[in-house]
Amino acid sequence: LGSIGRVTAERHGAIRVGTPRELHQVARVFGALGMHPVGFYDLREAAASAVPVVSTAFRPVDGEELARNPFRVFTSLLTPADPRFFDDGLRARLETFLAVRELFPPELLALADRAAADRGLPADDAERFLHLAVQAFELSAEPVDRAWYRTLERVSAVAADIGGVRSTHINHLTPRVLDIDELYRRMTDRGIEMIDTIQGPPAWKGPDVLLRQTSFRALAEPRAMRTEDGSVVSGALRVRFGEVEARGIALTRAGRALYDELLGRVDEQAARHPATARDDIARTVWERYLPSSEEELAAQGLAYFTYRLADDRPRDGRTPPTGVAELVRQGWVRAEPVVYEDFLPRSAASIFQSNLSGEGARDNDRQGAAYDADWLSGAVGREVLDPFALYEQQQNRSLAQVARTLGLTDPVR
Repeated sequence: LGSIGRVTAERHGAIRVGTPRELHQVARVFGALGMHPVGFYDLREAAASAVPVVSTAFRPVDGEELARNPFRVFTSLLTPADPRFFDDGLRARLETFLAVRELFPPELLALADRAAADRGLPADDAERFLHLAVQAFELSAEPVDRAWYRTLERVSAVAADIGGVRSTHINHLTPRVLDIDELYRRMTDRGIEMIDTIQGPPAWKGPDVLLRQTSFRALAEPRAMRTEDGSVVSGALRVRFGEVEARGIALTRAGRALYDELLGRVDEQAARHPATARDDIARTVWERYLPSSEEELAAQGLAYFTYRLADDRPRDGRTPPTGVAELVRQGWVRAEPVVYEDFLPRSAASIFQSNLSGEGARDNDRQGAAYDADWLSGAVGREVLDPFALYEQQQNRSLAQVARTLGLTDPVR
């Protein structure tokens, strides 16, 4: 699942913006770095409490680029049009506030556009671009309007972090680890307050799939606050937290459907047996229904792999089969798991939720506003890519190369 060099370099960051215009500008900045919007995540539906955002992630999409630059930025967009969170009056105030702020200076955006068009910048311009980009994502020292922030915080702490200030910032930066259970134990032993659980699939005896994440709780950081009478006082906000992740194998559409079905089974059994630890229930369900080896995941079409010819297979004059499972079984090719490069909305929402100062307010009697991948593509200004399609392309390219090398006239099945 990646070289030790890649795993130790790997990170994902997270930012939050308020308007489609700001999201489009973010896309220009990350586009200069060869990063594309991948995946649509609706955290409004994935969260039990008030998390009024939809998200995508900017990352490289080419395998070689990912090996060189294993970095992603999970980017969330506020949804002020959703009446479950914002009534007409608050929506109008929020949109007015967001319309007049400037997150990214024109010079940064101009350099970003040049970098994307020319596939790079001269050294001095590149340094200037990086300086301005880092500055745009720093936690601002500008005083926060305390009354406005608290108004939004009553709806959602996430909404306050996005729309209650005049800047954006990195709210977490996540390293990838090899043993997240051991890390959770060690962090707890050192007195660090962790969230209640590790999000995602359980620890079990079979292959790691998709993504497991956990975090320590957001710390109260000193911030200047402007009061109703215009004076500035010292305050504190909890907006940045530490997160870690362990990545597994990317699942196919069928594998992801099975994963979602298993989550449903776990939810049902956890509701029926509240005294039993959820992780124990999940482990039992996984071991009953999910294949316990990479070979079986591949054979059942539940996970993505890349395929390469085996260097050590003896030449015995036999004709290679055309089925990928038989090619692997007979030793013609090796199957290498494709790392899951993306995110799980339920896990992301749960981590956001675990670090909120309160549950917020959500009116489930009202109809939510419609946001989907097509809408988000329009906001970004470029197509939000389907992660399944990217993994399929990667797998199919490797199969086509195997077929060509073995002289097979039919595509490898």
